[in-house]
Amino acid sequence: MEFGTAGLRAAMGAGISHMNDLTIIQTTQGFCRYLEKNFGDLKKRGVVIGFDARAHLSSGGSSKRFARLAANTFISQGVPVYLFSDIIPTPFVPYTVTHLKLCAGIMVTASHNPKQDNGYKVYWENGAQIISPHDKGISQAIEENQEPWPQVWDDKLIDSSPLLHDPYATVNKEYFKDIQKQCFYRNINKETNLKFVHTSVHGVGHKFVQLAFKAFDLSPPFAVPEQKDPDPDFPTVKYPNPEEGKGVLTLSFALAEKDGARIILANDPDADRLAVAEKQESGEWKVFSGNELGALLGWWIFTCWKNNNRDTRAIKDVYMLSSTVSSKILRAIALKEGFHFEETLTGFKWMGNRAKQLMDQGKAVLFAFEEAIGYMCCPAVLDKDGVSAAVITAEMASFLATRNLSLTQQLKAVYDEYGFHITKASYFICHDPKVIQQLFDNLRNFDGKNTYPKSCGRFKVSGIRDLTTGYDSSQPDQKAILPTSKSSQMITFTFANGGVATMRTSGTEPKIKYYSELCAPPGNSDVEQLKKELDELVNALEKHFFQPEKNKLQRKTE
Repeated sequence: MEFGTAGLRAAMGAGISHMNDLTIIQTTQGFCRYLEKNFGDLKKRGVVIGFDARAHLSSGGSSKRFARLAANTFISQGVPVYLFSDIIPTPFVPYTVTHLKLCAGIMVTASHNPKQDNGYKVYWENGAQIISPHDKGISQAIEENQEPWPQVWDDKLIDSSPLLHDPYATVNKEYFKDIQKQCFYRNINKETNLKFVHTSVHGVGHKFVQLAFKAFDLSPPFAVPEQKDPDPDFPTVKYPNPEEGKGVLTLSFALAEKDGARIILANDPDADRLAVAEKQESGEWKVFSGNELGALLGWWIFTCWKNNNRDTRAIKDVYMLSSTVSSKILRAIALKEGFHFEETLTGFKWMGNRAKQLMDQGKAVLFAFEEAIGYMCCPAVLDKDGVSAAVITAEMASFLATRNLSLTQQLKAVYDEYGFHITKASYFICHDPKVIQQLFDNLRNFDGKNTYPKSCGRFKVSGIRDLTTGYDSSQPDQKAILPTSKSSQMITFTFANGGVATMRTSGTEPKIKYYSELCAPPGNSDVEQLKKELDELVNALEKHFFQPEKNKLQRKTE
């Protein structure tokens, strides 16, 4: 296993390429030494550790056991540990780092990965996920501290240690107090007739979303009974990932039909992501893409801010962020309304760190999102948070219902006002790193050495940005502005028809992903024509750039 900015993620089991007692101890020893080097007051401030409900019966590994071993490793060195006594959503860890002013945080989770996997996610003192050079520094420290220290195996030692603290009660109280700052329509919430279904997909989210609804004075959502309790086998779904669409929501649709609910809210197993579905007039269900929900939440959060800030000068300090592979809808809203929009590299580690920089300069970061159904709606958590996003979506829907508007109708209104942004994203599975390398090498040497494609089928390429090599054809010096990383593949093509498509490798899964978007100026409402054009562009991208048959790539199956 290699420790990167996403920490670790691998299957649980024996051996150095798996998540197990030994590799958790080695990782934590390295992390502990690295923190000692960076913080003179580590033994005063300490770290927080949380865990989800994952477990692997055959190897005896579980998130809880790994969290206790990590806690014992720190405590053996005299470092105070705030170890949650029960399962929590991932956003509680960055929240606790900030709230208790700790040096770092660890969350033991594999999020929405398959059931055999687990992970070790790391946050820095600023409450955001680590970025370079910390990943390299920690990785090196792990290499230098491979032999387990005395007594680190015996996690029972922590139970009698004065250095062990349980932040569960405090954080549960304070977090729900903090997210109430985003509650603007309590009276509507109390009286709404709108019904919601919630699923935590056998993960940790159930209790916390119920508490969030209570904090906003909303009636509790109906919980999908077969999925509300944590179950590490995820028995009712093929993949515990609401991003995979309707398959994960089958039981939610059935419950919503039975109870007359119009909106479904689905968290992934560690509750840092949110999928939303709404019943249409036709009786069909629409599952919103991450970009569509990003457009709705961006519109809503800005509208609430505007209604509560009469001083028009304040807008110059307002920011929203999204990742470079996400829809540019926030840029369109920002241009028209007068606030700032910035894009970052892919992943909340970049948005969290940038948000903190801006907040330290006195700016207000209202919202950040990525198309992979991740939303940061509340400045108290500098990471994606599916709990606050769920309840804020519920309040937005309740407010719109008083205007006889559905989420789908409001989304169209947003696009009518700021211009249609049609997006399409998918992926191919490829388990052979050599094939992936070859595919991207071909794109960089398409018509001879060091030449990128000039067209993709009938679509003319007008610009190229390669964040693996640092090349950007649109810049005067041809150097990309966003940071580059040689360890991951990422090329963005701009087309003469206004389309944009990015191809990149995943940091946590054997996937080559692509993201495409067509943006139209306000007033161009021929949506069907735009969709057709984007479909044709995506087909050309798959055929000419991915070449799935030649490269033996496995398509995403619904």
